Parts: sequence; C-alpha cells; structure tokens
Amino acid sequence: MNQSSFLALAHTKKLRCERFLDEMDDIIPWQMFLDVMMQFIEEKSTGRKRTDLLLLLKIHFLQQWYSLSDPGVEEAIYDRNSFQKFLGIDLLAQTVPDETTILNFRHFLEKEDMGTKFFDIVRYLLEEKHLIMKEGTITDATFIEAPSSTKNKEKKRDPDMTSSKKGNNWHFGMKTHIGTDAKSGLVHTVETTTAKVHDKTKMNDCLHGEEKAIFGDKGYVGAKDKKEARSKNIFWGVLDKGASRHPLSTGQKKRNKKLSSVRAKVEHPFQILKCQWGYRKVRYRGLFKNTCQIKTLFMLINLFKARKALRFAT
Repeated sequence: MNQSSFLALAHTKKLRCERFLDEMDDIIPWQMFLDVMMQFIEEKSTGRKRTDLLLLLKIHFLQQWYSLSDPGVEEAIYDRNSFQKFLGIDLLAQTVPDETTILNFRHFLEKEDMGTKFFDIVRYLLEEKHLIMKEGTITDATFIEAPSSTKNKEKKRDPDMTSSKKGNNWHFGMKTHIGTDAKSGLVHTVETTTAKVHDKTKMNDCLHGEEKAIFGDKGYVGAKDKKEARSKNIFWGVLDKGASRHPLSTGQKKRNKKLSSVRAKVEHPFQILKCQWGYRKVRYRGLFKNTCQIKTLFMLINLFKARKALRFAT
C-alpha cells in the first residue's frame, strides 16, 4: 500500500482509540464537572488568560485512560491525531498546554478533592438513570503496588504505604476497597487504606446502608456480621470458608460456586483498572493524592461500563 492510499484509509476508517474517545466524550457530564470546579476558582481581572478548563480536564482524563505522566501526555498530544481530535486542538492555530500547566491543574484537583466530587456526580447520575439500584452490594479489595526502593530524595519509603502478605506473595503499597452494585456491577463506594489493613475492616464503609443482600469472598467471613445481617432480613452472600479440621461440606461448596457467579461482577472494575487502563502501581507519594486519582479512575470506569445505556437513554 503506497503512502497516498494509506492516508486515504486513515481519513475514512475510525480507529479503535478514536471510537473509545468519541463514546466517552458523548457520555461524560462535562458541564456538571465544569460547574463544580468553577465554585473553587477565583476570577482574576489581570494577568495571563486562564487556560480553558474543559481542555485541561480532557487532558487529565487522557492521563488516566492511557497511564501518562504530565510530560508524557504533552508529548502524546503532539504525536497522536486521535488525542488532538478529542481535545479539539488544531496545532496550526493553537498551542498545547505545557507540562507545568497540566501539573498545576492536577494540584488544583487534588487540593479541592475533585476526584470525590466527580465520583459523586456520576454516582447520582447513574442512580437517576436506575443503573445503580441499591438492592445488593458486592465488596472486594485489591492491592495497588508502590515503589519499595529507598533510592529517593528522602532516602526512605513512602510512610503511607505498608507491606502485607497474600498467599506466598508480599505486597508493598495500598489497598483499594470498593462496594459494587450487585445487579449492574457499577461501583457506588470507594475506600482506600494502607496495604496492611484487612479487607473486612472496611466492609461496612463499602455498604450504602439500603442493602437487601451482601456478597463477598472468604476474606469477609464473620459469624457476628452474618447473624446481624440475617436479623435485618439481609441475604448474607459471603462465601463460606473451611478450616483445617472443619472442611467445607458438599452443600457449602455448591453454595460457594453459586454465589461466585454473582460475586464475579466485582472483579470487572478491577480488570478495567489494571488490565485495560494499566493502573497497577501508584504514581504519587502519599495516600491522599493516590486516592484522588483512584476515585477519578473509578468514576471513569463507571461511565465506561454504562456507556451504552447512557448513550441510548431517552
């Protein structure tokens, strides 16, 4: 294929990344996000003209989807035509915000805890569309690794990160705990802790309080919680756990297998987070900054999972 025919094909065939960006552009509630950000921005009568907030927000979301640093996303915008189309930038007439501007915007989002605000906006939107039904919750947690090296300016590890052992493997970093709607698989609650905190510790924080059923893996086993749930007529769907002298019965194994098909929905957001969007290791130091990013990521995951329903909703 010669160059002219290749360029003709490029103009007629929409690439997979372009289709993804078009879909997300259609369903993200941009104006709601801009309205909440404007509440925390002071208008200045003098000084340099402020960079367009919508442009900066779109760049910030590109960083989340493609796991890009501040300088990395600046270079990628110059290099990728799909990014330029998503941002609505014409390089012949406009300039791309530099990495310092992108950094300052991220610091603004962190300072005002915009990740939480964006997550709440999308959750309310999904509840209004009846995509989060609040009938049952599946809880789970996953490790997010952090650099364990001490070869840095402070000559020490991040004090907010700790070590924990799962199976035969040690993990250093933090944990993300989520509460997921049992019907849709959309995330309604996000909590973060250091890695050594047990999953069960944050179980109640991952519930919205209106559950008719609670699901979880064997790490959430608790006789007291089970009894309390049943006293409130809440279905206890936590998998049974065997012990060395008390193995699971045939009935318990069948029950676990049946419940696993429901509980598996909680793994889908983690699959998008780690496999599709490549977020396996923290980017920043400190629990707060990483929590801001994680909540933004799960907000975008919810929109991605519900994109078809949102696009065709009447």
